[in-house]
Amino acid sequence: MKAEIRKIAVTVEETRREMGREIAPPTRKAVAVAVIANPFAGRYAEDLSALMEIGADLGGLLGERCVAALGIAPEAAESYGKAAMVGEAGELEHAAAILHPKLGAPLRAAVGSGAALVPSSKKMGGPGQTLDVPLGHKDAAYVRSHFDGIEVRLADAPRAGEILVAVAVTDSGRPLPRVGGLTVDEVEGRDGLR
Repeated sequence: MKAEIRKIAVTVEETRREMGREIAPPTRKAVAVAVIANPFAGRYAEDLSALMEIGADLGGLLGERCVAALGIAPEAAESYGKAAMVGEAGELEHAAAILHPKLGAPLRAAVGSGAALVPSSKKMGGPGQTLDVPLGHKDAAYVRSHFDGIEVRLADAPRAGEILVAVAVTDSGRPLPRVGGLTVDEVEGRDGLR
């Protein structure tokens, strides 16, 4: 089953100054959102494989939109994350079905690699509600400078029978990181941790 997409939105956040200091180069985060019809809205279904297939399609589509918005080569992406918010006629498991079994592999292809788990969040909500998309380094979970997040909100989504699906990609970590941990230069990218 293909996603019935009502709307796609892409946003880039660029931080140039923090605490009176210039950030050079600026840190940048992109988030791409698709608002889709929920094929299981208003009813229980044991088999959610249709949502899993939709997740696979959206992982590549939204990941590619983020990379394009940042204007970088896929390999230059440093962090990623995913999130979904189901409208009131859906259930939390619908968000899980989109995010977990199949969205990750196409997202990893869109960013050129990805040994680390893709951080995720899911919730139920309505139009205009904020969805937090957690971020982590794509190849090494222990890179603390990349523990971050980005908010997304669309005034008219998700409606009761919809799901708002978001993917975020960065070209850097947080501005002015200084809490220690593994650095980007030390990443091995083999086990998803280091």
